[in-house]
Amino acid sequence: MTHTNTLADPRVETALSRMFALAEQDEATAARLGGLTPESTPHQELADIAAGIYMPISAEGGKLLYNLVRAIRPATVVEFGMSFGISTLYLAAAVRDNGTGRVVTTEMSKEKIAEARRTFAETGLDDLITVLEGDARETLADLEGPLELVLLDGWKDLCLPVLRQLEPLLRPGALVVADDVDQGEGLLKPYLDYVRDPANGYRCVTFPIEDGMEISCRL
Repeated sequence: MTHTNTLADPRVETALSRMFALAEQDEATAARLGGLTPESTPHQELADIAAGIYMPISAEGGKLLYNLVRAIRPATVVEFGMSFGISTLYLAAAVRDNGTGRVVTTEMSKEKIAEARRTFAETGLDDLITVLEGDARETLADLEGPLELVLLDGWKDLCLPVLRQLEPLLRPGALVVADDVDQGEGLLKPYLDYVRDPANGYRCVTFPIEDGMEISCRL
């Protein structure tokens, strides 16, 4: 029996190594934000200012996402907040190895989208990835379900609105993963309060990888 592992593909390994190395400069690049927040600045403007910031998922977080997708075998994976596409590569690699499914991802920055599309083509995963440009609350409006896995890694104050929008499409047993739980306590608090309230139909666990990942199962 042949076991495929697209993460071991030299094209994917090279792309991930390159992007993780560039992401190490994020702290210096982020100084351009100058303390701007979604409360003071429109999300699109923030996205344009942050066009050079990778804001990546951790390598361990990426591996966890890969394993979740392999286990669930979702027909559709939705990602809110693609950035340069590091997490998207992990998701798409898992979809490729499952032999079925697709990844629908969202991003506001035109610069990041252009760069990510080049990377997806270089890695041979572009045929599995649909990139939606603009505000996810608008671009995901016509998405069809059912959905089995959703990654929320965009602007933290939008995680709850995006989840509520996608909620009718989640099948029982679907997983919703939110990144940077510890780092984003403030802006992410409404989201965490919502999914951790049993009355809203989720069972949650906080996974201690890097800045924390909240994994919520739709009951």
